[in-house]
Amino acid sequence: MPAPLFLVIAAPSGAGKSTLVGMLRREFPLFEYSVSCTTRAPRGEEKDGVAYHFLSREEFERRVAAGDFLEHAVVHGNLYGTLKSAVEGPMAAGRWMVLDIDVAGAAQVRSIVAREPAGSLLSRAFLDVFVDVPSEEELRRRLVKRGEDAPETIERRIANAAGERARRGEFSRVVVNDDLDRAYAELRGLVLAKTGGAS
Repeated sequence: MPAPLFLVIAAPSGAGKSTLVGMLRREFPLFEYSVSCTTRAPRGEEKDGVAYHFLSREEFERRVAAGDFLEHAVVHGNLYGTLKSAVEGPMAAGRWMVLDIDVAGAAQVRSIVAREPAGSLLSRAFLDVFVDVPSEEELRRRLVKRGEDAPETIERRIANAAGERARRGEFSRVVVNDDLDRAYAELRGLVLAKTGGAS
């Protein structure tokens, strides 16, 4: 069985994080996303346990108090979070887990992992990576080129990115996505170094 891996990856919007994670998942089929919990109602065809674990606010808050979450946050009035068991269960079965979250969520996870006993599954497997952009100017160029956001939304994303980039030093590794192939090679190298070259 390959060495366990719990990859926590964060980045400003427009840094290419989702593209890089998609490339990892195509090359390494062991990777899977954990299923998050939320207090919002299911939308459309969403099924409990597939899109999200749908919890009542009372149940969610009870589980926060019990220390069951690796990270949680309020988004648009609803609670979202990642259960420790949603990461540890698949990892114990040999899967590699990836958590694609924001800088604040990554800090919560890092704090919880730091309190784990030495040699525990989470502490042995943990790798946190910040995907950065070469510059604010390049980030603006990418967001404009994407053509998905109004100018005021782009400026808000750039302002948010400044705060996120200021915290990149909290991560054990930083990958600057100045060239997608080069950035992927660096990220892939971190994964292989952590897992002893297993694929």
